[in-house]
Amino acid sequence: MTSTQQRKRRKCVPSVRVATLIRGVILAGVLIFTAGASRSAAARQASSGEPDLSPYGILSNSVANLHLDGSTVWVGPFLNHSFDEGLTWYLPVTDSLFGTTNRLFSMDIDGDLIVAGLGRADASGGESVQTAAGFLVSEDGGRTFGYRYPQLDSPEADTETYGNSVLPALPVIVPQQSPPFDVAVDPTNGTIYVAGWASGLRRSSDAGRSWSRVVLPPDNLDHIAPDGSYSFSVEPRRGSNGSLNHMGFSVLVERSGRIWAGTAGGLNRSEDGGISWTKFKADGTSNSLTGDWIISIEEQPLGATGAVWMATWNTSESGGGTGQFGVTVTEDGGQTFRQTLLGERVYDFAFDGARVYVAGDGGLFHSDDGGRSWNSIQQFRDRLDPSRRLREDSDVFSVEHANGRLWVGTSDGLLLSRDNGLTWSLFRVDVPLRPDQPSTAVPSVDTYAYPNPFSPGGDGRIRIKFDAGTSDAATVRVFDFGMNRVRDWRAGYLSGASEVEWDGRDDRGIQVANGTYFYEVQVGSSRFRGKILVIE
Repeated sequence: MTSTQQRKRRKCVPSVRVATLIRGVILAGVLIFTAGASRSAAARQASSGEPDLSPYGILSNSVANLHLDGSTVWVGPFLNHSFDEGLTWYLPVTDSLFGTTNRLFSMDIDGDLIVAGLGRADASGGESVQTAAGFLVSEDGGRTFGYRYPQLDSPEADTETYGNSVLPALPVIVPQQSPPFDVAVDPTNGTIYVAGWASGLRRSSDAGRSWSRVVLPPDNLDHIAPDGSYSFSVEPRRGSNGSLNHMGFSVLVERSGRIWAGTAGGLNRSEDGGISWTKFKADGTSNSLTGDWIISIEEQPLGATGAVWMATWNTSESGGGTGQFGVTVTEDGGQTFRQTLLGERVYDFAFDGARVYVAGDGGLFHSDDGGRSWNSIQQFRDRLDPSRRLREDSDVFSVEHANGRLWVGTSDGLLLSRDNGLTWSLFRVDVPLRPDQPSTAVPSVDTYAYPNPFSPGGDGRIRIKFDAGTSDAATVRVFDFGMNRVRDWRAGYLSGASEVEWDGRDDRGIQVANGTYFYEVQVGSSRFRGKILVIE
Protein backbone atom coordinates (compact mmCIF):
# COMPACT_ATOMS: atom_id res chain seq x y z
CA MET A 1 0.00 0.00 0.00
CA THR A 2 1.12 3.56 -0.58
CA SER A 3 1.34 6.01 2.28
CA THR A 4 -2.03 7.40 1.30
CA GLN A 5 -3.61 3.91 1.24
CA GLN A 6 -4.78 4.62 -2.28
CA ARG A 7 -5.23 1.65 -4.60
CA LYS A 8 -4.22 2.86 -8.04
CA ARG A 9 -3.68 1.14 -11.37
CA ARG A 10 -2.80 2.58 -14.70
CA LYS A 11 -4.28 1.20 -17.84
CA CYS A 12 -4.17 1.78 -21.56
CA VAL A 13 -7.69 2.63 -22.61
CA PRO A 14 -9.00 0.81 -25.69
CA SER A 15 -8.11 2.13 -29.12
CA VAL A 16 -7.04 5.53 -27.82
CA ARG A 17 -4.04 7.10 -29.49
CA VAL A 18 -2.52 3.69 -30.15
CA ALA A 19 -0.06 5.20 -32.61
CA THR A 20 1.24 7.65 -30.02
CA LEU A 21 1.76 4.84 -27.53
CA ILE A 22 3.53 2.58 -30.01
CA ARG A 23 5.66 5.18 -31.78
CA GLY A 24 9.18 5.47 -30.35
CA VAL A 25 11.22 8.63 -30.04
CA ILE A 26 12.86 9.12 -33.44
CA LEU A 27 15.83 11.31 -34.24
CA ALA A 28 17.06 11.74 -37.84
CA GLY A 29 14.92 8.78 -38.84
CA VAL A 30 16.49 6.32 -36.36
CA LEU A 31 15.05 5.00 -33.10
CA ILE A 32 17.08 6.63 -30.37
CA PHE A 33 16.74 3.73 -27.96
CA THR A 34 18.02 1.01 -30.25
CA ALA A 35 17.74 -2.69 -29.56
CA GLY A 36 21.50 -3.02 -29.10
CA ALA A 37 21.72 -0.10 -26.72
CA SER A 38 18.75 -1.37 -24.69
CA ARG A 39 20.15 -4.89 -24.37
CA SER A 40 23.51 -3.48 -23.29
CA ALA A 41 21.72 -1.43 -20.64
CA ALA A 42 19.84 -4.51 -19.46
CA ALA A 43 23.12 -6.44 -19.19
CA ARG A 44 24.71 -3.68 -17.11
CA GLN A 45 21.67 -3.54 -14.86
CA ALA A 46 21.69 -7.30 -14.34
CA SER A 47 25.34 -7.28 -13.33
CA SER A 48 25.09 -4.27 -11.05
CA GLY A 49 21.59 -4.77 -9.65
CA GLU A 50 20.94 -1.06 -10.16
CA PRO A 51 18.78 0.64 -12.82
CA ASP A 52 20.46 2.64 -15.57
CA LEU A 53 20.04 6.40 -15.73
CA SER A 54 17.99 7.44 -18.77
CA PRO A 55 20.11 9.75 -20.94
CA TYR A 56 17.11 11.81 -22.02
CA GLY A 57 14.53 11.65 -19.25
CA ILE A 58 11.21 10.04 -20.09
CA LEU A 59 11.20 8.09 -23.35
CA SER A 60 7.85 9.20 -24.78
CA ASN A 61 5.88 12.44 -24.67
CA SER A 62 2.60 10.51 -24.73
CA VAL A 63 2.06 9.36 -21.13
CA ALA A 64 -0.98 7.13 -20.78
CA ASN A 65 0.26 5.31 -17.68
CA LEU A 66 1.20 6.66 -14.26
CA HIS A 67 1.70 5.09 -10.87
CA LEU A 68 2.88 6.65 -7.61
CA ASP A 69 4.44 4.42 -4.96
CA GLY A 70 5.63 6.54 -2.08
CA SER A 71 8.18 8.95 -3.53
CA THR A 72 8.67 6.91 -6.72
CA VAL A 73 6.72 7.74 -9.87
CA TRP A 74 6.44 5.14 -12.66
CA VAL A 75 5.68 6.35 -16.19
CA GLY A 76 4.55 4.46 -19.31
CA PRO A 77 4.85 3.46 -22.05
CA PHE A 78 8.47 2.52 -21.22
CA LEU A 79 8.28 2.02 -17.43
CA ASN A 80 10.64 4.90 -16.65
CA HIS A 81 10.75 5.83 -12.99
CA SER A 82 12.05 8.66 -10.84
CA PHE A 83 12.85 8.84 -7.14
CA ASP A 84 13.40 12.61 -7.02
CA GLU A 85 10.30 14.22 -8.58
CA GLY A 86 11.61 14.03 -12.12
CA LEU A 87 15.12 15.43 -11.66
CA THR A 88 16.54 12.10 -12.85
CA TRP A 89 14.86 9.20 -14.65
CA TYR A 90 15.81 5.53 -14.70
CA LEU A 91 15.24 2.53 -16.95
CA PRO A 92 13.78 -0.68 -15.50
CA VAL A 93 15.87 -3.84 -15.30
CA THR A 94 14.20 -5.70 -18.17
CA ASP A 95 14.89 -6.69 -21.76
CA SER A 96 11.27 -7.59 -22.63
CA LEU A 97 10.28 -3.95 -23.21
CA PHE A 98 13.20 -2.11 -24.80
CA GLY A 99 14.30 -3.18 -28.24
CA THR A 100 10.82 -4.60 -28.92
CA THR A 101 7.44 -3.24 -30.02
CA ASN A 102 6.02 -3.96 -26.56
CA ARG A 103 4.69 -1.08 -24.50
CA LEU A 104 3.24 -0.67 -21.00
CA PHE A 105 -0.55 -1.03 -21.05
CA SER A 106 -1.35 -1.30 -17.32
CA MET A 107 0.30 -1.40 -13.90
CA ASP A 108 -0.34 -2.05 -10.22
CA ILE A 109 1.88 -2.11 -7.15
CA ASP A 110 1.30 -3.73 -3.76
CA GLY A 111 4.31 -3.58 -1.48
CA ASP A 112 7.23 -5.25 -3.25
CA LEU A 113 4.95 -6.79 -5.90
CA ILE A 114 4.87 -4.80 -9.15
CA VAL A 115 2.78 -6.03 -12.08
CA ALA A 116 3.10 -4.40 -15.50
CA GLY A 117 0.85 -5.53 -18.36
CA LEU A 118 2.47 -5.33 -21.81
CA GLY A 119 0.80 -4.94 -25.19
CA ARG A 120 1.55 -3.90 -28.73
CA ALA A 121 -0.16 -3.04 -32.01
CA ASP A 122 -0.15 -5.97 -34.44
CA ALA A 123 -0.68 -4.93 -38.06
CA SER A 124 0.26 -8.28 -39.65
CA GLY A 125 -3.31 -8.76 -40.87
CA GLY A 126 -3.42 -5.34 -42.52
CA GLU A 127 -5.33 -3.68 -39.67
CA SER A 128 -3.77 -2.55 -36.40
CA VAL A 129 -5.01 -4.78 -33.57
CA GLN A 130 -4.16 -4.31 -29.90
CA THR A 131 -2.39 -7.47 -28.79
CA ALA A 132 -1.31 -9.10 -25.53
CA ALA A 133 2.46 -9.22 -25.01
CA GLY A 134 2.69 -10.71 -21.52
CA PHE A 135 3.65 -9.20 -18.17
CA LEU A 136 6.66 -7.91 -16.30
CA VAL A 137 6.51 -8.87 -12.63
CA SER A 138 8.84 -7.74 -9.87
CA GLU A 139 8.74 -9.28 -6.43
CA ASP A 140 11.52 -7.10 -5.01
CA GLY A 141 10.12 -3.59 -5.42
CA GLY A 142 11.29 -3.08 -9.01
CA ARG A 143 14.97 -3.97 -8.61
CA THR A 144 14.51 -6.93 -10.97
CA PHE A 145 11.68 -8.04 -13.25
CA GLY A 146 10.69 -11.44 -14.58
CA TYR A 147 8.71 -12.00 -17.77
CA ARG A 148 5.34 -13.78 -17.70
CA TYR A 149 3.43 -15.06 -20.72
CA PRO A 150 0.04 -13.60 -21.79
CA GLN A 151 -3.15 -14.79 -20.11
CA LEU A 152 -4.18 -17.27 -22.84
CA ASP A 153 -5.75 -20.74 -22.96
CA SER A 154 -4.61 -24.06 -24.33
CA PRO A 155 -6.73 -25.30 -27.28
CA GLU A 156 -8.16 -28.02 -25.02
CA ALA A 157 -9.58 -25.55 -22.47
CA ASP A 158 -13.10 -25.69 -23.93
CA THR A 159 -14.99 -26.10 -20.63
CA GLU A 160 -15.00 -24.21 -17.33
CA THR A 161 -16.21 -25.63 -14.02
CA TYR A 162 -18.25 -23.11 -12.06
CA GLY A 163 -19.66 -24.51 -8.80
CA ASN A 164 -22.21 -27.15 -9.73
CA SER A 165 -22.01 -26.40 -13.47
CA VAL A 166 -19.61 -27.42 -16.22
CA LEU A 167 -19.87 -24.62 -18.76
CA PRO A 168 -18.81 -24.66 -22.42
CA ALA A 169 -16.01 -22.14 -23.04
CA LEU A 170 -14.21 -20.67 -26.01
CA PRO A 171 -10.43 -21.14 -25.70
CA VAL A 172 -8.66 -17.83 -26.29
CA ILE A 173 -5.41 -19.10 -27.82
CA VAL A 174 -4.05 -16.08 -29.76
CA PRO A 175 -2.81 -12.80 -28.23
CA GLN A 176 -4.61 -10.53 -30.73
CA GLN A 177 -7.51 -8.61 -29.13
CA SER A 178 -6.53 -9.69 -25.60
CA PRO A 179 -4.29 -6.83 -24.39
CA PRO A 180 -4.00 -6.30 -20.61
CA PHE A 181 -6.10 -3.15 -20.45
CA ASP A 182 -6.03 -3.19 -16.64
CA VAL A 183 -4.37 -5.11 -13.80
CA ALA A 184 -5.10 -5.12 -10.07
CA VAL A 185 -3.49 -6.79 -7.07
CA ASP A 186 -5.76 -7.92 -4.23
CA PRO A 187 -4.20 -6.28 -1.14
CA THR A 188 -5.63 -9.00 1.10
CA ASN A 189 -3.95 -12.01 -0.53
CA GLY A 190 -1.74 -10.91 -3.46
CA THR A 191 -3.95 -12.39 -6.18
CA ILE A 192 -3.44 -10.61 -9.53
CA TYR A 193 -6.42 -9.83 -11.77
CA VAL A 194 -6.23 -8.77 -15.41
CA ALA A 195 -8.99 -7.37 -17.63
CA GLY A 196 -7.96 -8.45 -21.13
CA TRP A 197 -10.80 -7.69 -23.56
CA ALA A 198 -11.42 -10.93 -25.54
CA SER A 199 -9.83 -13.00 -22.77
CA GLY A 200 -12.24 -11.47 -20.27
CA LEU A 201 -11.32 -11.33 -16.57
CA ARG A 202 -8.57 -13.65 -15.31
CA ARG A 203 -6.71 -14.22 -12.06
CA SER A 204 -3.31 -15.50 -10.96
CA SER A 205 -2.38 -16.71 -7.49
CA ASP A 206 1.29 -17.35 -8.35
CA ALA A 207 2.55 -13.88 -9.40
CA GLY A 208 1.47 -14.26 -13.02
CA ARG A 209 3.05 -17.64 -13.74
CA SER A 210 -0.35 -19.15 -14.51
CA TRP A 211 -3.80 -17.73 -15.15
CA SER A 212 -7.36 -18.98 -14.74
CA ARG A 213 -10.70 -17.66 -16.02
CA VAL A 214 -13.00 -15.69 -13.74
CA VAL A 215 -16.60 -16.46 -14.69
CA LEU A 216 -18.81 -13.37 -14.95
CA PRO A 217 -22.57 -13.31 -15.62
CA PRO A 218 -23.56 -13.67 -19.28
CA ASP A 219 -25.49 -10.85 -20.94
CA ASN A 220 -28.90 -12.35 -20.01
CA LEU A 221 -28.21 -12.80 -16.27
CA ASP A 222 -27.71 -10.17 -13.55
CA HIS A 223 -26.38 -12.53 -10.88
CA ILE A 224 -24.50 -15.82 -10.69
CA ALA A 225 -23.46 -17.94 -7.68
CA PRO A 226 -21.74 -21.33 -7.56
CA ASP A 227 -24.75 -23.09 -6.06
CA GLY A 228 -26.86 -22.31 -9.16
CA SER A 229 -27.28 -24.42 -12.26
CA TYR A 230 -26.19 -22.80 -15.54
CA SER A 231 -25.55 -23.70 -19.17
CA PHE A 232 -24.30 -20.44 -20.69
CA SER A 233 -21.05 -20.31 -22.68
CA VAL A 234 -17.99 -18.50 -21.32
CA GLU A 235 -16.85 -16.56 -24.39
CA PRO A 236 -16.58 -13.00 -25.74
CA ARG A 237 -19.23 -11.66 -28.09
CA ARG A 238 -18.72 -12.81 -31.69
CA GLY A 239 -21.67 -11.75 -33.80
CA SER A 240 -24.70 -13.25 -32.05
CA ASN A 241 -22.61 -15.67 -29.96
CA GLY A 242 -21.00 -15.02 -26.62
CA SER A 243 -21.44 -12.13 -24.18
CA LEU A 244 -20.34 -8.49 -24.09
CA ASN A 245 -19.99 -8.98 -20.34
CA HIS A 246 -17.21 -11.50 -21.00
CA MET A 247 -15.04 -8.80 -22.63
CA GLY A 248 -12.90 -7.09 -19.98
CA PHE A 249 -11.94 -3.42 -19.81
CA SER A 250 -11.16 -2.65 -16.15
CA VAL A 251 -10.78 -4.21 -12.73
CA LEU A 252 -10.51 -2.85 -9.17
CA VAL A 253 -9.91 -4.59 -5.86
CA GLU A 254 -10.91 -2.35 -2.98
CA ARG A 255 -9.01 -2.17 0.30
CA SER A 256 -11.76 -4.32 1.79
CA GLY A 257 -11.26 -7.02 -0.86
CA ARG A 258 -14.48 -6.23 -2.77
CA ILE A 259 -13.86 -6.72 -6.49
CA TRP A 260 -15.27 -4.67 -9.37
CA ALA A 261 -14.96 -5.68 -13.03
CA GLY A 262 -15.85 -3.37 -15.91
CA THR A 263 -16.71 -4.89 -19.26
CA ALA A 264 -18.35 -4.04 -22.57
CA GLY A 265 -21.63 -5.22 -21.04
CA GLY A 266 -21.76 -3.55 -17.65
CA LEU A 267 -20.32 -3.33 -14.13
CA ASN A 268 -19.80 -6.46 -12.00
CA ARG A 269 -19.34 -6.67 -8.22
CA SER A 270 -18.14 -9.57 -6.08
CA GLU A 271 -18.21 -9.67 -2.29
CA ASP A 272 -16.69 -13.16 -1.94
CA GLY A 273 -13.34 -13.05 -3.70
CA GLY A 274 -14.53 -13.23 -7.29
CA ILE A 275 -16.82 -16.26 -7.02
CA SER A 276 -20.37 -14.84 -6.95
CA TRP A 277 -21.13 -11.77 -9.05
CA THR A 278 -23.86 -9.16 -9.37
CA LYS A 279 -24.08 -7.19 -12.62
CA PHE A 280 -25.27 -3.59 -13.04
CA LYS A 281 -26.29 -2.02 -16.35
CA ALA A 282 -27.32 1.38 -17.66
CA ASP A 283 -31.11 1.72 -17.85
CA GLY A 284 -31.34 5.24 -19.25
CA THR A 285 -32.20 6.87 -15.91
CA SER A 286 -30.06 9.26 -13.88
CA ASN A 287 -29.90 6.72 -11.03
CA SER A 288 -28.01 4.07 -12.99
CA LEU A 289 -24.69 3.83 -14.81
CA THR A 290 -23.95 6.39 -17.49
CA GLY A 291 -23.14 3.50 -19.82
CA ASP A 292 -22.28 -0.19 -20.13
CA TRP A 293 -18.71 0.20 -21.45
CA ILE A 294 -16.82 0.57 -18.15
CA ILE A 295 -13.28 1.47 -19.20
CA SER A 296 -11.87 2.69 -15.85
CA ILE A 297 -12.65 2.05 -12.17
CA GLU A 298 -10.89 3.65 -9.16
CA GLU A 299 -11.47 3.73 -5.40
CA GLN A 300 -11.53 7.00 -3.46
CA PRO A 301 -10.49 6.21 0.14
CA LEU A 302 -12.70 8.12 2.56
CA GLY A 303 -12.44 6.91 6.15
CA ALA A 304 -13.49 3.33 6.77
CA THR A 305 -15.44 3.21 3.53
CA GLY A 306 -14.92 4.93 0.21
CA ALA A 307 -16.42 5.89 -3.09
CA VAL A 308 -15.92 4.00 -6.35
CA TRP A 309 -15.64 6.05 -9.53
CA MET A 310 -16.01 4.67 -13.03
CA ALA A 311 -15.73 6.08 -16.55
CA THR A 312 -18.01 4.96 -19.36
CA TRP A 313 -17.76 5.49 -23.09
CA ASN A 314 -20.38 5.97 -25.78
CA THR A 315 -21.10 2.47 -27.07
CA SER A 316 -23.03 3.65 -30.13
CA GLU A 317 -19.64 4.17 -31.81
CA SER A 318 -18.93 0.44 -31.80
CA GLY A 319 -22.37 -1.11 -31.68
CA GLY A 320 -24.16 -2.92 -28.87
CA GLY A 321 -24.63 -1.80 -25.31
CA THR A 322 -26.24 1.29 -23.87
CA GLY A 323 -24.97 4.62 -22.65
CA GLN A 324 -22.81 7.65 -23.20
CA PHE A 325 -19.50 9.22 -22.26
CA GLY A 326 -19.48 10.22 -18.63
CA VAL A 327 -18.70 9.30 -15.02
CA THR A 328 -20.65 7.26 -12.48
CA VAL A 329 -19.93 7.17 -8.74
CA THR A 330 -21.26 4.94 -5.97
CA GLU A 331 -20.69 5.73 -2.31
CA ASP A 332 -22.46 2.70 -0.87
CA GLY A 333 -20.99 -0.29 -2.67
CA GLY A 334 -23.40 -0.24 -5.58
CA GLN A 335 -26.70 0.22 -3.75
CA THR A 336 -27.09 3.61 -5.46
CA PHE A 337 -25.36 5.37 -8.36
CA ARG A 338 -24.90 9.00 -9.26
CA GLN A 339 -23.93 10.45 -12.66
CA THR A 340 -21.66 13.38 -13.47
CA LEU A 341 -19.50 14.86 -16.28
CA LEU A 342 -22.00 13.65 -18.87
CA GLY A 343 -20.64 13.85 -22.39
CA GLU A 344 -16.97 13.92 -21.29
CA ARG A 345 -14.60 11.21 -22.54
CA VAL A 346 -12.78 10.28 -19.35
CA TYR A 347 -9.71 8.07 -18.89
CA ASP A 348 -8.57 8.17 -15.29
CA PHE A 349 -9.17 9.32 -11.69
CA ALA A 350 -7.03 10.41 -8.72
CA PHE A 351 -7.88 11.60 -5.23
CA ASP A 352 -6.57 13.96 -2.57
CA GLY A 353 -8.83 13.31 0.39
CA ALA A 354 -12.24 14.65 -0.63
CA ARG A 355 -10.90 16.24 -3.81
CA VAL A 356 -11.38 14.27 -7.03
CA TYR A 357 -9.22 14.68 -10.14
CA VAL A 358 -10.42 13.43 -13.52
CA ALA A 359 -8.29 13.09 -16.68
CA GLY A 360 -10.07 13.37 -20.03
CA ASP A 361 -10.22 14.86 -23.48
CA GLY A 362 -11.64 18.06 -21.99
CA GLY A 363 -8.62 18.63 -19.75
CA LEU A 364 -7.97 18.02 -16.07
CA PHE A 365 -11.14 18.32 -13.99
CA HIS A 366 -11.30 18.64 -10.21
CA SER A 367 -14.14 18.69 -7.70
CA ASP A 368 -14.34 19.24 -3.94
CA ASP A 369 -17.99 18.25 -3.52
CA GLY A 370 -18.13 14.68 -4.79
CA GLY A 371 -18.54 15.63 -8.43
CA ARG A 372 -21.59 17.83 -8.04
CA SER A 373 -19.63 20.76 -9.49
CA TRP A 374 -16.36 20.88 -11.41
CA ASN A 375 -13.52 23.19 -12.36
CA SER A 376 -11.21 22.37 -15.23
CA ILE A 377 -7.62 23.14 -16.20
CA GLN A 378 -6.96 23.24 -19.94
CA GLN A 379 -3.83 25.40 -20.22
CA PHE A 380 -0.52 24.02 -18.94
CA ARG A 381 2.77 25.97 -18.96
CA ASP A 382 6.08 25.30 -17.30
CA ARG A 383 6.45 27.54 -14.25
CA LEU A 384 10.14 28.25 -14.96
CA ASP A 385 9.80 28.69 -18.73
CA PRO A 386 6.28 29.81 -19.79
CA SER A 387 7.24 29.35 -23.45
CA ARG A 388 7.20 25.59 -22.78
CA ARG A 389 3.55 24.61 -22.88
CA LEU A 390 1.24 21.82 -23.92
CA ARG A 391 -0.38 21.94 -27.33
CA GLU A 392 -3.91 23.28 -27.12
CA ASP A 393 -5.32 20.06 -28.57
CA SER A 394 -3.54 17.81 -26.05
CA ASP A 395 -5.49 15.08 -24.29
CA VAL A 396 -5.08 14.38 -20.57
CA PHE A 397 -4.68 10.61 -20.27
CA SER A 398 -3.68 9.86 -16.68
CA VAL A 399 -3.51 11.45 -13.24
CA GLU A 400 -2.03 10.50 -9.86
CA HIS A 401 -1.84 12.24 -6.48
CA ALA A 402 0.10 11.37 -3.34
CA ASN A 403 2.14 13.17 -0.69
CA GLY A 404 1.11 16.62 -1.94
CA ARG A 405 2.27 15.90 -5.51
CA LEU A 406 -0.06 15.90 -8.50
CA TRP A 407 1.23 14.11 -11.62
CA VAL A 408 -0.58 14.33 -14.96
CA GLY A 409 0.17 12.36 -18.12
CA THR A 410 -0.86 13.87 -21.45
CA SER A 411 -0.42 13.31 -25.17
CA ASP A 412 2.24 16.04 -25.16
CA GLY A 413 4.28 15.53 -22.02
CA LEU A 414 4.30 14.76 -18.29
CA LEU A 415 3.30 17.36 -15.69
CA LEU A 416 4.01 17.79 -11.98
CA SER A 417 2.33 20.27 -9.65
CA ARG A 418 3.27 20.87 -6.03
CA ASP A 419 0.46 23.37 -5.41
CA ASN A 420 -2.73 21.54 -6.45
CA GLY A 421 -2.54 22.54 -10.11
CA LEU A 422 -1.74 26.25 -9.76
CA THR A 423 1.71 25.88 -11.36
CA TRP A 424 3.40 23.09 -13.28
CA SER A 425 6.74 21.54 -14.16
CA LEU A 426 6.72 20.05 -17.66
CA PHE A 427 8.78 16.98 -18.59
CA ARG A 428 9.38 15.83 -22.14
CA VAL A 429 11.85 13.62 -23.94
CA ASP A 430 15.04 15.63 -23.65
CA VAL A 431 17.73 14.45 -26.05
CA PRO A 432 20.83 16.54 -25.35
CA LEU A 433 22.30 18.61 -28.17
CA ARG A 434 26.01 18.00 -28.84
CA PRO A 435 26.54 15.65 -25.86
CA ASP A 436 29.99 15.40 -24.27
CA GLN A 437 30.07 11.65 -24.90
CA PRO A 438 28.12 10.81 -28.09
CA SER A 439 26.78 7.26 -28.45
CA THR A 440 24.34 5.21 -30.50
CA ALA A 441 21.65 6.13 -28.02
CA VAL A 442 22.60 9.83 -27.88
CA PRO A 443 24.18 10.92 -31.18
CA SER A 444 25.95 14.23 -31.62
CA VAL A 445 23.56 16.64 -33.34
CA ASP A 446 22.97 20.37 -33.08
CA THR A 447 19.25 20.13 -33.94
CA TYR A 448 16.44 17.58 -34.23
CA ALA A 449 12.68 17.50 -34.74
CA TYR A 450 10.20 15.34 -32.84
CA PRO A 451 8.00 13.37 -33.22
CA ASN A 452 9.60 12.28 -36.46
CA PRO A 453 7.98 10.81 -38.59
CA PHE A 454 5.31 13.43 -38.10
CA SER A 455 1.54 13.08 -38.56
CA PRO A 456 -0.10 16.52 -38.72
CA GLY A 457 -3.52 15.03 -38.06
CA GLY A 458 -2.43 12.77 -35.21
CA ASP A 459 0.39 14.76 -33.63
CA GLY A 460 -0.85 18.30 -34.24
CA ARG A 461 2.60 19.90 -34.25
CA ILE A 462 6.22 18.92 -34.62
CA ARG A 463 8.85 20.58 -32.43
CA ILE A 464 12.27 21.62 -33.72
CA LYS A 465 14.93 21.81 -31.01
CA PHE A 466 18.25 23.67 -31.24
CA ASP A 467 20.61 25.77 -29.15
CA ALA A 468 20.16 29.40 -30.19
CA GLY A 469 23.14 30.63 -28.18
CA THR A 470 22.85 34.29 -27.28
CA SER A 471 19.53 36.08 -27.76
CA ASP A 472 18.75 37.02 -31.35
CA ALA A 473 15.89 37.08 -33.85
CA ALA A 474 14.94 33.64 -35.21
CA THR A 475 13.48 32.75 -38.62
CA VAL A 476 12.19 29.27 -39.54
CA ARG A 477 11.88 27.96 -43.11
CA VAL A 478 10.48 24.65 -44.35
CA PHE A 479 11.23 23.25 -47.84
CA ASP A 480 9.88 20.29 -49.78
CA PHE A 481 12.07 17.57 -51.31
CA GLY A 482 12.69 19.76 -54.39
CA MET A 483 13.86 22.57 -52.07
CA ASN A 484 10.80 24.70 -52.87
CA ARG A 485 9.89 26.88 -49.93
CA VAL A 486 6.75 25.63 -48.20
CA ARG A 487 6.55 27.86 -45.14
CA ASP A 488 8.57 30.50 -43.32
CA TRP A 489 7.88 32.57 -40.24
CA ARG A 490 9.58 34.65 -37.57
CA ALA A 491 9.87 32.95 -34.19
CA GLY A 492 10.81 36.04 -32.18
CA TYR A 493 13.95 36.45 -30.09
CA LEU A 494 15.39 33.18 -28.78
CA SER A 495 18.37 32.25 -26.63
CA GLY A 496 19.88 29.03 -25.28
CA ALA A 497 18.18 25.65 -25.78
CA SER A 498 14.99 26.51 -27.69
CA GLU A 499 12.08 24.90 -29.52
CA VAL A 500 9.85 26.11 -32.34
CA GLU A 501 6.72 24.39 -33.66
CA TRP A 502 5.34 23.62 -37.12
CA ASP A 503 1.75 22.47 -37.68
CA GLY A 504 2.42 20.74 -41.00
CA ARG A 505 0.78 23.45 -43.10
CA ASP A 506 2.12 25.64 -45.89
CA ASP A 507 1.94 29.44 -46.22
CA ARG A 508 -1.66 29.14 -47.47
CA GLY A 509 -2.76 27.14 -44.43
CA ILE A 510 -3.08 23.90 -46.41
CA GLN A 511 -1.76 20.68 -44.89
CA VAL A 512 1.29 19.45 -46.76
CA ALA A 513 1.36 16.12 -48.59
CA ASN A 514 3.20 13.08 -47.29
CA GLY A 515 6.90 13.13 -48.01
CA THR A 516 10.31 14.39 -46.94
CA TYR A 517 10.75 18.03 -45.90
CA PHE A 518 13.76 20.03 -44.79
CA TYR A 519 13.86 22.80 -42.21
CA GLU A 520 16.26 25.62 -41.54
CA VAL A 521 16.33 27.77 -38.42
CA GLN A 522 18.39 30.95 -38.61
CA VAL A 523 19.27 32.72 -35.36
CA GLY A 524 21.58 35.65 -36.03
CA SER A 525 24.51 34.22 -37.97
CA SER A 526 23.81 30.61 -36.88
CA ARG A 527 21.88 28.15 -39.05
CA PHE A 528 20.40 24.81 -37.98
CA ARG A 529 19.21 22.33 -40.61
CA GLY A 530 17.37 19.03 -40.41
CA LYS A 531 14.89 16.69 -42.06
CA ILE A 532 11.21 15.88 -41.33
CA LEU A 533 9.26 12.91 -42.67
CA VAL A 534 5.53 13.65 -42.92
CA ILE A 535 3.30 10.56 -42.87
CA GLU A 536 -0.44 11.05 -42.43
